Amino acid sequence: MLETKKVLFIGAGSMAEAIAAGMVAQDKLPASNIIMTNKQNEERRIELMKKYKIGALPYHEAKIDESDVIILAMKPKDAENALLELAPHVNSNQIIMSVLAGISTSYIEELLPEGQPVIRVMPNTSSTIGESITAITGGNSVSMEHIELAKALFTAIGRVKVIEEEQMDVFTGIAGSGPAYIYYILEYIEKTAVAEGLDEDMAREIAAQTIFGASKMVLDTNLDPETLRKKVTSPNGTTAAGLDALRENHAGQAFSEAILSAKKRSAQIREEFEKVSV
Repeated sequence: MLETKKVLFIGAGSMAEAIAAGMVAQDKLPASNIIMTNKQNEERRIELMKKYKIGALPYHEAKIDESDVIILAMKPKDAENALLELAPHVNSNQIIMSVLAGISTSYIEELLPEGQPVIRVMPNTSSTIGESITAITGGNSVSMEHIELAKALFTAIGRVKVIEEEQMDVFTGIAGSGPAYIYYILEYIEKTAVAEGLDEDMAREIAAQTIFGASKMVLDTNLDPETLRKKVTSPNGTTAAGLDALRENHAGQAFSEAILSAKKRSAQIREEFEKVSV
């Protein structure tokens, strides 16, 4: 079923490229069934067309009515005008999937014909290497068949979870902003390792592989992080000493506050956008 679908991207930025690249690499559907559009940047369209063998057109030349799935991937500030332009050309047999940060399904539904299926999708930046954790949530006119189609498409860039829309802000705080938290940890591990005499490249690889390996242990063993932590922590050992230092410096609380602060800001951005756009 999936291989017959025609997918149209409105917007041709890095996220659109990551998704399209994943679809092509994993043979989700023929490259010729993927059309990338933008309004002005012809050089970008040519680049994507040559690199992935997909279609690429100016937006005004796209045959919107022939698309099964339309992925909104323009800049969020351009969303309102783009949706108003799109509205006369879509029907309820087509699925609108939005990767626009901070824009709710209800906002999109208000600007499109009644009964239009809308799915909100939130990948993270690891999508560029096929390792995203992506959340999807359906609007009022979305069926389980629509959700399954979205899951099938977005597994091209990593793992997919279906959540309620009210959970999108906390998902943003964890998965959307989370890569930056990990990079921050890696920065400090690397700096400390270099200060203690390790080569910078070696320090970086050791730190990154350690975090990768620990993450893979959680995913592959189905053991919770607390159990795994206790299994590798011997009384009065080196790991116990390191963990004591983290506790003394309130590292756990700092991470909780980081997630909650990002969640709060996500909600603020969404509310500010929708207030201005009403």
